[in-house]
Amino acid sequence: MTKTKTLVKALAFATASTVATTAAGIAGAATQGVSDTEVVVGSLNDLSGPFAAFGAPATKAAQLYFDEINAAGGIHGRTIRFVVEDHGYQVPKAVQGVNKLVNRDKVFSMLLSLGTPHNIAAFKVLDKKGIPNVNPLTGARQMVQDPIKYKFAGTASYYDAVRATIGYMVENEGSKNICAMYIPSDFGKEIQLAAIDEAAERSLEFKAETTHKPDESDYVGALGKLKEAGCDTIAIALSVRGAITAIATAKKIGWTDAKFVGSSASFHTAIAKVPGGVTEGFFAGAGWQDLASRATEPEAAAWIKSYTEATGEKFPGTGALLGRSAAEIFVKALEAAGTDLTNDSFVAAMESLDFEDKIAGNRVSVGEDHIVSNEVFISKIVDGNWQVVGTR
Repeated sequence: MTKTKTLVKALAFATASTVATTAAGIAGAATQGVSDTEVVVGSLNDLSGPFAAFGAPATKAAQLYFDEINAAGGIHGRTIRFVVEDHGYQVPKAVQGVNKLVNRDKVFSMLLSLGTPHNIAAFKVLDKKGIPNVNPLTGARQMVQDPIKYKFAGTASYYDAVRATIGYMVENEGSKNICAMYIPSDFGKEIQLAAIDEAAERSLEFKAETTHKPDESDYVGALGKLKEAGCDTIAIALSVRGAITAIATAKKIGWTDAKFVGSSASFHTAIAKVPGGVTEGFFAGAGWQDLASRATEPEAAAWIKSYTEATGEKFPGTGALLGRSAAEIFVKALEAAGTDLTNDSFVAAMESLDFEDKIAGNRVSVGEDHIVSNEVFISKIVDGNWQVVGTR
């Protein structure tokens, strides 16, 4: 009897151990943020700070697209849950936000996270767990810094786009004396360095620079300094409001022949639509085309109709365009990854994408460099609209 009880206990213990080991193995093999019915996606964004003109509509447009996908049954039976944290363009809040998204919300991937220093800070958390960071709202080259495996930059970098635009200015607009106005962060330094390097390559002098706070509103002194230095072309890395104010101030103080050049951070519908033609003649280099000039194209027209009906807005701005474009790219990658969605299957799916993005007006061709689209469109504000004047 004693031997029988001992044997039963041993068998029970062995069975329990096997079940526990098997369960642990299944749990260990599971992909964070992925279940049979759902995939969880996170975003660190500016919904209330100086770049909210990009962040708020981008996340709204992405959510609207995900709503459509979910209503149709999701992707491979999984709906998409989009969790957005507002950092107000403050790095400490971004660090808090990414920790919440990764450790509490258990996101599978990040999408559309805004801000260069904010994304760089988030990498310290994301890289440890191999969580993909897709189409961040920044053109910094660091978005595909090592380790690159789980990082996917949305468009050509600030650096490449600004260099291409300054090159265009030299060749077509007679620019000779290059200067810069920038926020002295990782974001602003990319634009500053692009201006310095392009000037040097063309044997031109980089004349002067001024630095600014993200919420700065008085540019009289800075512009006076740049004018006195003999600048004729100024590369700017400011907030949307800052860019508008700086250009308007230059005209107000009588410096009407100054040429301003922006990156994709300044390529925004709101800047083109400032009343009174304040921003007329402003140039910017970006990895997509403005929507207004393509509004009659079938795919663009259909999305404009859908977006305006859903939001009550008159027209989707640049932030909305970027959000909608990134959401579609993300969904296409989920589709390509198949039913067995893991971090590695998603990476392979992203690398395989190759199609014309009718919303952004560029070609998505990801490949091993993990840059979703490498094209650069140089645009100028003419009669209140962005017009493409050159490509690279």
